Amino acid sequence: MEISTLATYHCLAFVWYFFIAYSTTQVKAEEQPSEVFLYGGQWKYLTVLNLVLQAVFYGVSFVADVLRLIKKLRCAKCVISSRDLLFSVLAFPVSTFVSLSFWTLYTYNRELVYPKSLDGVIPLWLNHAMHTAVFPFALLEILALPHRYPAKKKGLILLGFVASLYISWVLWIYSVTGEWVYPLFALFSPFGLAAFFAGSLAIIISCYNFGEFLNRMIWGQSKFS
Repeated sequence: MEISTLATYHCLAFVWYFFIAYSTTQVKAEEQPSEVFLYGGQWKYLTVLNLVLQAVFYGVSFVADVLRLIKKLRCAKCVISSRDLLFSVLAFPVSTFVSLSFWTLYTYNRELVYPKSLDGVIPLWLNHAMHTAVFPFALLEILALPHRYPAKKKGLILLGFVASLYISWVLWIYSVTGEWVYPLFALFSPFGLAAFFAGSLAIIISCYNFGEFLNRMIWGQSKFS
């Protein structure tokens, strides 16, 4: 894909995610079920954090494209490295995990992850923008250009660290409020919850490996932007 086309795409993707993230903040507190605005507000939900992550990623990607267009190659090389690390370790795995886990749990029992009371608060299009469209966007990014993945050990350590931070955030919120971020967690014993978190970590690691596999199959080992 031509650099100018990439720049346009990344700019539009950034605007889209910024708009979606902004839209989530415009859902008025008085219209929401009370549990949504417990300690941490919307920033306790992985879905919302992922929207911010994607906006940051596409913003960095757009900057990299612009630097390449104006021939600032030394600066571009540094930004591209940051772009690729952000995509490989976080942007692709988290988007894939959010879409996969949400719709799996929603199909099994939506009340465990997205209570029916939210239907009157969050428009259907916004739900799909947050939970469905994120995965096709991640796939399109892999198809659009190659990304350099870090050494497997480094990539998984970084991913595991960020995952641990989010789990710690969830546990902290519970310790402060006595309420779980997702109703699903209340069904588990402490051991069961630890097993669930371990299983979730295994799934997001699989998402990381899936992205790396697709990148290698499409672009090989040697072709990078």
